[in-house]
Amino acid sequence: MTGTDGGRPGRVVYGITVPQSAATLLRGQLGWFREQGWDVHLVTSPGAQLGTVAERERVTVHPLPMERDTSPLRDLVALVRWVLLLLRLRPDVLNVGTPKAGLLGVLAGWLTRVPVRVYVMRGLRLESSRSRLQYAVLWLAERLTVALATEVVCVSHSLRDEAAGRRLFGRRDHPVVLARGSSNGVDPRRWDAGLAGVDREAVRRDWGVAPGELVVGFLGRIARVKGVQDLLAAAERLTDLPVRLVLVGPVEDDDLRPEIAALGDRVVSSGEWTSDPYDVFTGMDVFCLPTRREGFPNVVLEAALAQVPTITTTATGARDSVVPGVTGWLVETGDVPQLADAIRACEADREGVRAAGRAARARALSDFRPQTIWSGLQSLYLGGSAAAPAPALRAA
Repeated sequence: MTGTDGGRPGRVVYGITVPQSAATLLRGQLGWFREQGWDVHLVTSPGAQLGTVAERERVTVHPLPMERDTSPLRDLVALVRWVLLLLRLRPDVLNVGTPKAGLLGVLAGWLTRVPVRVYVMRGLRLESSRSRLQYAVLWLAERLTVALATEVVCVSHSLRDEAAGRRLFGRRDHPVVLARGSSNGVDPRRWDAGLAGVDREAVRRDWGVAPGELVVGFLGRIARVKGVQDLLAAAERLTDLPVRLVLVGPVEDDDLRPEIAALGDRVVSSGEWTSDPYDVFTGMDVFCLPTRREGFPNVVLEAALAQVPTITTTATGARDSVVPGVTGWLVETGDVPQLADAIRACEADREGVRAAGRAARARALSDFRPQTIWSGLQSLYLGGSAAAPAPALRAA
């Protein structure tokens, strides 16, 4: 694999399935590469946030419809559009991530002979497959994406190990993890300004939080794959404690609505998505992500900048996001009693929670600088080695 001619910035095309993901997962990255001299283009599905991304990052955006789920005819149409676009742009580098854009983009890049094809593995949907057939389809898609990429970047060490254990890498593949992981790091310059303008007590009053209550928050897709049902079940075990749940994000699994309603005023639920949740984090005491699978949850780092520690699970990717007992707490995936006990311990030790929050912020600032991730990617683009190679793979 060779980088751009002369090792200088050229044209890079990013591909991601939906604009919401582009707005959050690539925030700042596209603009940084533009400032380094790259001609940056973004390919994603049409959506309201495209204009925001284009204006914020000052890059060229190409709307290209892609279905998140399998749709053979529409996927074929999207592939043809990908090929035609790449033939017109003739990029030096292609960076693709999220399952559908990853597969279609890297396949089109291979067909059009883009010299550097980087696949950013942000998680494994096959971990939550519901049948052997679905697992096989997802495994084949993932394996093909890896095989056609010239470089594979895994966003956490546990994700890299999990993918290796599922035989997704061939003998010639050399997947890397940049620095401590994550797909984009976390930028305190953006977050500190937003957090400083929030009145914590006013936010908590708006939520109806009584003095002395412990606020346990969740931000993201209200879905079973995120383990929200476990958080609700844990809350049912804590009726004797002054604990208030705050759920922020769109409800994707409608069968969770009755479970949320059953908690009554012990839960505050917002069905809206926000890309700048400064008030949400400022009002929390503890962030809870009882997820079943991740790549690396950047939301944990965002909470950390607000000095909010996290309770999360031992699931792939999630376990990389906290230092147990220091910046947060780990519970076994799907273990409701253990999750309830962790929340109960936080309620009993408020100073310990605050100390963990301070430690979480310090770790986010020292280990997850965006520029470290971006510089590592640029090294790959130019044909060099990643800034921080990952530990050796476990035997597959």
